[in-house]
Amino acid sequence: MLPAAKSIPKEMLPVLDRPAIQYVVEEAAAAGIGEALLITSRHKRAIEDHFDRDGELETRLADSGRENLLASIHELTKKIRIHSTRQAEQRGLGDAVNHARGFCGDDPFVCLLGDALFSGEPPCVQLAAAFAELQTPLIGLEEVPLEKVHRYGIVGGTMIRPGLIRIESLVEKPAPTAAPSRLAIAARYVFTPAIFDCIDQTPPGAGGEIQLTDAMKLLLKRTPIHGVVLSAKRHDIGDPADWLIANVQLAAANPALWKRLEPILRGLIR
Repeated sequence: MLPAAKSIPKEMLPVLDRPAIQYVVEEAAAAGIGEALLITSRHKRAIEDHFDRDGELETRLADSGRENLLASIHELTKKIRIHSTRQAEQRGLGDAVNHARGFCGDDPFVCLLGDALFSGEPPCVQLAAAFAELQTPLIGLEEVPLEKVHRYGIVGGTMIRPGLIRIESLVEKPAPTAAPSRLAIAARYVFTPAIFDCIDQTPPGAGGEIQLTDAMKLLLKRTPIHGVVLSAKRHDIGDPADWLIANVQLAAANPALWKRLEPILRGLIR
């Protein structure tokens, strides 16, 4: 997303009227989660600032009768308490998740990557329902075309029922001929605290990064892991085309906005 993300985190890029990261936190709140921890870095202070109060701005909006412009963020912070901590070095997703150890304690937790949005049923809601039933670690999945499996972590296993798989293998970016399925890991997880010990025992890989997929392979040897095929559509806001698609998809769910946008899109198609 350069140069757009040169001086701001890509998670703060706007999708309609709010930054991408707000949608991710809203997804957690929709599942009834009351506490969230943001794993950031010193270059991503804007994310922390977004969820903080801004008295000067709020006063200025109130004086002009426009306080409703901040209604979505105020309502969100009433539902979910936001905490943050910083990853001092970029040592991979596994290391980032490990920063939540003290915050989560002995509780299971959801892990949501901040650069992936979904249109449709919130994945966090779907995963919470599955965890209530299964009480095992979960991985959100999406089916991808065979020619694209080399871009993703792919799972293999036994389908228990439509949309639910008992995972038996995890393969990072396989060749199409070696992929165990077309089910790709889709940026949403439910973990038990056992993941932290697995991260501790995962050696750094390329670039000194600790890969979450490697830690999950170790976890798979210790406990059952299930995969849930998500019903929502994933949007990677780190890709310009997909970021634009996310804007259009979410705009289509807003009748007033879509009324303005649809004629323009139809005109461009013609």
